[in-house]
Formats: sequence, C-alpha cells, structure tokens
Amino acid sequence: MKLAILLSQVRLEEKLIFAAAERAGVELVKVFDKELILDLANPCFPQADIVLDRALVHSRAEYTLRFLRDLQIPTVNSYEATLTCDNKFLTSIVLFKAGIPTLRTMIAYTPTSALQAIEKLGYPAVLKPPVGSWGRLLAKINDREAAEAILEHKEILGSYHHSIFYIQEYVPKRGGDIRAFVIGGRVIGASYRSSAHWISNVARGATTTPATVTPAMEDIALRAAEAVGGEILGVDLVETDEGLKVIEINTGAEFKGLVEATGVDVPAAIMEYLCIKAS
Repeated sequence: MKLAILLSQVRLEEKLIFAAAERAGVELVKVFDKELILDLANPCFPQADIVLDRALVHSRAEYTLRFLRDLQIPTVNSYEATLTCDNKFLTSIVLFKAGIPTLRTMIAYTPTSALQAIEKLGYPAVLKPPVGSWGRLLAKINDREAAEAILEHKEILGSYHHSIFYIQEYVPKRGGDIRAFVIGGRVIGASYRSSAHWISNVARGATTTPATVTPAMEDIALRAAEAVGGEILGVDLVETDEGLKVIEINTGAEFKGLVEATGVDVPAAIMEYLCIKAS
C-alpha cells in the first residue's frame, strides 16, 4: 500500500504513525500543506492508494480533502466528516439531530444577544470559538460582569473567531473529561484527562490516566462517530448526572496521552485500518 499523509508539521503522533507504517511495510508519502498547490485546471496529487489527514490548519485540510474527493482519492477522514468536526456548531447540530447526549448549546451573533443567551443558559457558562482546538480562546463565564467584559473584548478584537458566539452549559468534570479513540467503528481505548484548571487538554498540561471502556461509553462514542461520518476520531466525553455527554469530536486527534496512559498501540491500529480500507 502507498499511503500519503497530509501534514502541517510533524508532532510525536505523526512520528509514531511513520514508524507504524515502516513496521507494516507501507510506502509513505509525506505531503506538507504549506508546499501544496492545488491546480483546478490541471488537478493532480502525489500518487497514493489512500490519504490520511493529519493537517493542523483546518481550512487547508478541508480544501485539500474536497479537492481529493473530486479526484476520487480515498481519504481518512472524509471531507464531509472533517468539515463537520472542524466546526463545533455543525458538530452540535449533527449530535442533536441524531439524539446523542451532548451539552446544551446556543449560538448568538451580537454581544447583546450573546448576553441574553448566557443568562438564559445560566452561570457559569462556557464561551468558545466555533472553530479552534487545544482549548484556545475558551472562557468560563461566572457572572454578568464577566460576561459583559468578555463579550466587549471579543467585539473589539473583531476577527472571525470572535464574531460568532458559541455558548455551552458548564459541567464540572468529575476527575476530568474522557478521550475515547474511535477507529473504524471500534473504541480502541480511552483515557481520563485531568487538570487543576477547568480546561483539561493534554496540549495544555493535563495528565492522563486509563479509563475503562464501558458499554455506555462505547455506545455513545460510536454513535457520535457514525453521526458525523468519521472513521478515525477522538470523541471527548464528560460524565454528568444524566450520564455521559459528548463535548466535541476531533479529526486528526492527538493520542500521545492515551498511548502513555493505556499502552494501546494507536498508530498500529490506525495503520491496520488504513491497510484494510485501501485493499
């Protein structure tokens, strides 16, 4: 098999995938998005049986996957799944439509309507950019004064990330949230991500410990993956009084913490799945 990997940079996860490809005898082509030129008049791409998207820049990944779809080159994940998961609001819509338990979510377009939404939802509430990762630009809003200040800052900053207000209920994390890793319709492992801070991303220093994959966890993670049409995903969950709920879903998800906590060979499982899909 000849595998192309779409990259923005090489992190530990990508190095582990490279090593897994070598062990599996898979020919590897590294395609860096910063070097790509997509010629619509003369469409071409490095020859490969399948393309694995590990790009970090959402827009570059989405455009490239759309381009590859028209060339009928198989990609993991698909353009459609990536487009959905890269946007938290689109993910929320799909989850709600599929009846999958998730956090209560509201969208507003102005500071005035956002303040009304926050107060309707109740304090504390969480304000997120609809597009982004690694816990960036998140704010836990504890009262009206904080809401007014943060909303004013976002309005003045004025970038796209600040112009749409994605608002979610705040749920205290019991020991942290959970990253369940899904590959090809299986939950291959899960880990708790814990931090003294309310944001528990491993990229921001959270610690990881093994989580038992219960039937309830497997059910909600696989239903979420099916709803967004994803094949290789990190499904982030939180335990609540009503049971597990989905926080968000990540394509190109990081897995270093899960591997360290559980010993699950995520790169080998990724490679095995890609070989089967490309055959």
